[in-house]
Formats: sequence, C-alpha cells, structure tokens
Amino acid sequence: MQERVLVLAVDIDNDLYRKTRVTGPVLGREENLKAAAALALKDPQDTDANTMFEAVRKYDELKRQGYGVRVATLTGAEREGYVADAELSRQMEIVIDRFKVDACVLVTDGASDSRILPLLKNRIKVNSVDIVRMKQAEQLENTYFAILEKLKEPHYARIVFGVPAVIMLLFAISYYLNYGWQPPVALIGLYLVIKGVGLEDRISYSFRGLGFSIERLSFIFYVGSILFFVIALVVAYGSYAYAAKTSSDAVSIVSYAIEGFILILPISLALYVAGRIIDLEARRLRYKAIREGSYIGYGVMGIVLLYLTAAWFIGQIYFWELLLYSIITIVAGYGISLFSAHLRRMAIKGARMKGKVVINDIGAYIGRIVKVLPGNGIIAIRTNYGTVVNYDIDRITNIADRVTVK
Repeated sequence: MQERVLVLAVDIDNDLYRKTRVTGPVLGREENLKAAAALALKDPQDTDANTMFEAVRKYDELKRQGYGVRVATLTGAEREGYVADAELSRQMEIVIDRFKVDACVLVTDGASDSRILPLLKNRIKVNSVDIVRMKQAEQLENTYFAILEKLKEPHYARIVFGVPAVIMLLFAISYYLNYGWQPPVALIGLYLVIKGVGLEDRISYSFRGLGFSIERLSFIFYVGSILFFVIALVVAYGSYAYAAKTSSDAVSIVSYAIEGFILILPISLALYVAGRIIDLEARRLRYKAIREGSYIGYGVMGIVLLYLTAAWFIGQIYFWELLLYSIITIVAGYGISLFSAHLRRMAIKGARMKGKVVINDIGAYIGRIVKVLPGNGIIAIRTNYGTVVNYDIDRITNIADRVTVK
C-alpha cells in the first residue's frame, strides 16, 4: 500500500490573512485554489500565491501517479519569530490529525526552510522539499521595485522607518528639555541590551497578556501599576535634581536617584503581579501564575539589594547593616524559591498531566507524559520513537491542554 502523502505549502508571515482575510490552515484542493486566486488578485507580486498554486500542481501530479494525497496551506503570523512558529505548530497538529498522512512534501519559496523544517520533521516524515523560484529579470529597477514592495509590509516598515524615527524623536525631546545626548543614548543602549539577550519577545508577550479591558478586574491593577511606575520615575528625577544641586559626587547623585525610584517601584510591581495572577487564574493557567509570581518575588529581592547598596553609598546605613539586611534578603529569596517549588509540585499533582502532549517553547512535538513523580521532581515522556525521557519539573513553563517545557 502506497504512502498517504500531504502536500504542504507554508505562508510564514500570514500574507494570506492580511490581504484576503482567509485564515489557515487551508485544507483541500478547491479551497487552496480559491485562496491562492484571491491572494494573487490582491497582490500579483506575492510569492505565497505562487507557492500555493505549485502545491496544487504537485497534488495533481502525485494523484495521477496513484498516491493517496492531500493538500494544505499553513499560515504563521505577521510578527515573525516565536509567535509565527507557535501558530504554524498549532496548525500542523490540526492538519496531521485531520488527514492521518504518512509523509509530506513541503512546497516553499525557499526563504523560510530553516524555520519550518525542524518544526515539521518532529511531527511527520518529510519526503521532499519543492522550492518555487520566481522568474524575474535581473535589471536594477526590478530590485528597486522589490524593495519598495517589501517596505509596504508592516514588519519591515517598522524596522526601516520606525526605529530611526524613534531615535530622532528621542534626541529632539532631549534637546528641547536640555538633557543633552546622554538620555537618548542610554535608552537606545538599554533597548539593544534587551534585544541582544533575547528579552524582547518575553517583554512583548507580557504586555500582550496584560488584558487592558474594563470588563476585567485586572484592568484596575494594571492601571494602578502604570501610575505608580510613572510616580517612581518622577520621584527618581526629583531625587536626582536635588542631589545634583547639593553634591558633585556622581556616585552619590546616582544613588539618590536609584533610591527615589526604588521607594515606589515595589508598589507598581505588586499591582502588576496581582493583575497578572488574576488574568492567569481566569484562564486556568495556575502553574504559569505560580512561576510568574516567583519571578517577580526574585525581582523584588534584587530591588531590595539595590536599594540597600544605594543607601550605603549615600551614608544612610552602615556597612554592617548592609551586610545584615543583604543576608536577610538572600534568605528570604531562598524561602521564596522553596515555597514556589512546593506550589508548583502541588499544581502538578492536581493537573492530571498523565497522557498529555508535551511540546517545547517553539511548539515542536516532544512526546506524551507517561508518568509524573512530583516527589522526585521529574516527569517521564515517551517520544515517537518509543524511548522514555525524564524531564525536570522545573523545565515546565506552562500546563494547559498541552504541557510546554523549555
């Protein structure tokens, strides 16, 4: 009996939805033809339409050869990266579960093979990769028009126009307020650090999950958190301005500014944590709420240590007091760690995790849970190859319909 083959086209940046409002996955020959035609009519230069047409052509070719064949198109997300990969992984699960195929043929324009293939190979055997290459003239003006078309897409427009615009605005505001060039450079440096260490996606994900809706109780806590954060900035600037007038020591001036900021910041953090936990509890994501609560606890401990250091620099406490309070803070942080671990184990006991699918942070399939041992701090996962792998409970990042591990 011949293999059941899936011909799979991929639109990783979801041009299909943005331009035609057709959502993925697109299943079947007729639906793919309709979607590809609609996309080609909206934007004849979009390579995703040609990829979908090629997938249908490949489907017809394999069907004539006697294969049991299916065709589908997956769509990612406008914001490429983790969000697009997670959406592709979700749609892959739907298609594979629907069609029950043995292998697939990936049809792509060649620009996103390295992103798609690892996600696909964890779920199904990939027999072939069909790359669609557009026939284009090599004149310079064609390159010019191609660049113009790319700049119309929001993802590239934000990089090419948005980033320079923000930098110019920062320098203009700083010049108007007589702050000099240092504050804009500091903000740009902070952004580059966040970007460089990979925190940008986590921060944007946190803000997307804030749930700014007056219909939610958490809305009050988030608004209060923002207000107190602004107050903390104002107090910090006031402390900085006062110290600059009364002292010429740069370390003391910075220490006063840090102290003023940190005095109010814990209130902002506490309100944020309360709103976040309310949101996660409402979505029945208790395990994630526990993890985020513990992270904020560690953050508060770090803030306390920073405050103590600033207070010692400006002579408000003695060195022995700095040591004593630092030890107490570290012990409290260790207590938070133990208490968080206990809560996570309790959440795992009540989650009925046995038999659930396990995926990693980018949505790649790992296996199913066959045994949970909270006392030993491990979960046993059976992969598609029949092997059982033990994972530490601390690697779990979320428990819902599926379990996510890092």
